Amino acid sequence: MHPHRQAVFCALGAVLAWSTVAAAFKYSLRWLTPVELLLVASLSSLLVLAGVLAVQGRLGQLRRLPARDWLASAGYGFLNPFLYYLVLFEAYRRLPAQVAQPLNYAWPLVLVLLSALWLRQRLRLATLAAMGLSLAGIVLISMQGEAAGSAGSDPAGVALALASTLIWAGYWLANSRDRQDAVLRLSANFACGTLFIALWWLAGSPRALPLPGVLGAAYVGVFEMGLTFVLWLSALRLARNAAQVGGLVYLSPFLSLLFIHWVLGETIRPATVAGLALIVGGVLLNQLAGRRAVP
Repeated sequence: MHPHRQAVFCALGAVLAWSTVAAAFKYSLRWLTPVELLLVASLSSLLVLAGVLAVQGRLGQLRRLPARDWLASAGYGFLNPFLYYLVLFEAYRRLPAQVAQPLNYAWPLVLVLLSALWLRQRLRLATLAAMGLSLAGIVLISMQGEAAGSAGSDPAGVALALASTLIWAGYWLANSRDRQDAVLRLSANFACGTLFIALWWLAGSPRALPLPGVLGAAYVGVFEMGLTFVLWLSALRLARNAAQVGGLVYLSPFLSLLFIHWVLGETIRPATVAGLALIVGGVLLNQLAGRRAVP
């Protein structure tokens, strides 16, 4: 098979997998607390990543990482998976999946804002317009519970979902200058992060976990955090044009709404679709403006 066709298949596989995880989050939270879900998911992801390294004959490289790399991974692992997913899963616990999922997709614009503040750069007019577009989508989704006269929009849940975008963007920004191999780094991050999660879980009230929740959390670990990441990296590596293949990721939030409806039985509201379209539209507008600004 031609490498570019392989890239498309890998990218579509990753997009399809990522499209299912919002429903898997919410399903698993019917049985587990956020920290229980994160513990099982993180362990599952760590096993997958270790398996990938073993197949590649590179597992020994993980053990031989120098102390400074492990120290860096302790910091990265605190942000992701520990802090990011704890905050995100608590948002999903409080909100309908169709509200939490679109809000989380605002992180690329949060990353742009953080980068501008960090580098002390002025934001372009097109970037400000893109942020305004996405902000309109966030407001529309956040307010739909009140408009419908229901408890669909928990203010604390909305705040947590938006906080998760800040944490993820901060993690992305901190990780952007790291020169370590991506799979090796992520494996070390998850090794450290899983330790933090286990300690947090043990500090609470550990219990025997129900099997449906464990299976759902294991699915999250494999298809949100582990195998899908490797698939996506393979797609970008094999593609003739990484930007074209990368654009497929914007199918994921819309496909995700279908799985939320089919698996969880949530009735997808027009405000959700419209708000998500505004958020993704803002992200795409910012990317398009960025490409045109490059000489």
